[in-house]
Amino acid sequence: MTATGSHGGHLRRLLVHPEFGRGVREIAPVAPGLAAWGLMTGVAMMNSGMSLTEALAMTFIVFAGSSQLAAIPLIAAGAPAWVILATAMCVNLRFVVFSAHLRPYLMHLPRGPRLLLGYLTADLSYVIFTRRFPTPAATPAQRAAQVAYLAGGCVFTWASWQAATLAGIALANVVPPQWGLGFAGILALLGVACSLADSRMRRVSALVAGAAAVAAFALPFKLNIVVAISAAVALCLLLERPPGPAERSPA
Repeated sequence: MTATGSHGGHLRRLLVHPEFGRGVREIAPVAPGLAAWGLMTGVAMMNSGMSLTEALAMTFIVFAGSSQLAAIPLIAAGAPAWVILATAMCVNLRFVVFSAHLRPYLMHLPRGPRLLLGYLTADLSYVIFTRRFPTPAATPAQRAAQVAYLAGGCVFTWASWQAATLAGIALANVVPPQWGLGFAGILALLGVACSLADSRMRRVSALVAGAAAVAAFALPFKLNIVVAISAAVALCLLLERPPGPAERSPA
């Protein structure tokens, strides 16, 4: 059997696994907030002066609402490419952490499915998956169930996001700003952030990032986002220093 056929068979098994449907059902209640965020992103892309082709390419290739919304005003303002790329990368640094955490869950898969799940994984699907499965499975059957559950949540998230974003692109000249879609999207992300802040370190770093973002709000090109992330990362590195020689227990 060819590698393509093997990957296709693996994906088909995921789609018919009972945990795939469960993943869809358990992420569905948070879809309205995600849809509001996607609709606003589609409207913002078109109102920023992007062409239809550019907006469609961005939503299908990037698939990262916060990164898109951070980059859109920079693109509209004609900011240097390095500033746009650096801002988008900093906003999406959390996915590096997600990937490191998901590695033991997915390393048994072939490269193709791993890359596909990496592209499809978003904040909400990651949070809900790790709540359901706090530790990697020990048996092949359990691993298959975990991957199917993750795939269900990821596919539903991706489909609902793309549908809402495409609606925003199509209705950019119709949707009035009075609908408050930006506030609805912020509430959706705020819920994700609160779900992730389950330790003192995370809560403190979130407060520091928020304070730094407000303090640096006057910086151009949304650079206050970069400042906020840098401050939070620096704080975590400072507080999580490895123990020195005197602090280590004797061998």
